[in-house]
Amino acid sequence: MTLAKLVKTIVAALEEIKARDVEVLDVRKITTLFDRMIIASGESNRQTRAIANNVAEKVKAAGGAVYGIEGEQTGEWILVDLGDVLVHVMQTAVRAHYNLEELWAEAKNIKRTTPVAVTAKTDTGSPAAKPRKTSARAASTVKKNKVSKSDPDKA
Repeated sequence: MTLAKLVKTIVAALEEIKARDVEVLDVRKITTLFDRMIIASGESNRQTRAIANNVAEKVKAAGGAVYGIEGEQTGEWILVDLGDVLVHVMQTAVRAHYNLEELWAEAKNIKRTTPVAVTAKTDTGSPAAKPRKTSARAASTVKKNKVSKSDPDKA
């Protein structure tokens, strides 16, 4: 099955069960593990399970392979591994919390507006997190807290 046909089959299966906010991300420049990531939302555990099951059934019927499904027990975040395509079916609140679109923003050619901690390697080869950039407001809050702790009369 071609990648285009697979994506078309998945999107049709998502829309059939009323998945919301379907996004197809081309992640070939970011990872070699898969070519597309599809993110969709459901309103309840029951709906996310139905969406994921429908995707798996439609892909199998079209001649594709389903390599695995994870997260069906809770239904909050279900991952469907289809080889070249990875499908995330998430409840709306979980999707907002994890914000995968922001994590994979490079795939959408979106510039980040908020700084994100970056992992760097130290001399020993173990990862060490770089400190996050602090906004002016956060810096002033930290400064106020330091003053109030060191000199209670200034608080």
